[in-house]
Amino acid sequence: ARRSVDVAQAQQAGARAQIEANADAGTDMVQARAQLALAQAATLAAQARLAQTRVLAPADARVLVRQVEPGQIVQPGKALFSLALAGPTQLVAQVDERFLDQLQPGQKASVVADAFAGERFAARVLSIAPAVDAQRGAVEVKFALEQQAPPYLREDMTLSVEVETARREKALVLPLAALRGATASDTATVLVLQDGRVQERHPRLGLRTLDAVQVLDGLSEGDAVLWGGTPRVGERARARPVAWMAGASGTRAVNGGSAVAGRQGADAGSALTNAMGR
Repeated sequence: ARRSVDVAQAQQAGARAQIEANADAGTDMVQARAQLALAQAATLAAQARLAQTRVLAPADARVLVRQVEPGQIVQPGKALFSLALAGPTQLVAQVDERFLDQLQPGQKASVVADAFAGERFAARVLSIAPAVDAQRGAVEVKFALEQQAPPYLREDMTLSVEVETARREKALVLPLAALRGATASDTATVLVLQDGRVQERHPRLGLRTLDAVQVLDGLSEGDAVLWGGTPRVGERARARPVAWMAGASGTRAVNGGSAVAGRQGADAGSALTNAMGR
């Protein structure tokens, strides 16, 4: 009878323990909740790995270059595609840092593609990078188009950009090739033909283009400036006119001429009188 009572009491204690285990705070419930949380974490990890198998563009764009193939194993940081983002066309130029003080946002520019040299289109300076590339000594300048992009314009196309940094009407200009020796920031040495002899002048210079320079004083309209050759000061020389047009910078000669000076009948160079242009 005592054994029966002990067994009954043990069964009663086991039943109570089972009831407590099945309660909200019981061990079975705690274990089940832990298993559920672990399964949820595994699901999230699997979803994250699945998301990593999809390649998404950060914005609407066009694929320019695909550097991988489907199924290829790649490492983090490897470039998969080169994209051209949709939106307004921008032009990017690397400009020598020497011209940084002449550039300002909003300046007008003329652009020509090397493949379509006869078709120019207008642009303007959009932004100037705050830092200079130390390796190349250049600053990145971005340009915005003034009208719709030409149909032939393509990504990574080579372009030549000319920026108008200032304008002077009816300026007296010389070709840069007429300057002799090293030039300071605002002065230079030129040779002129005066009374049949070679003379030296030191004009004060102003604006510069790629192939022309403005003369502020030191030369007058009609002066014959020697261009090229190696004549010596004080020598007698004779000259012949040579046409010149500053085309690389957009400057155009309107009225003026040039002459080639010679020494004892030899061709010693050319001379520019004056050119009215912009």
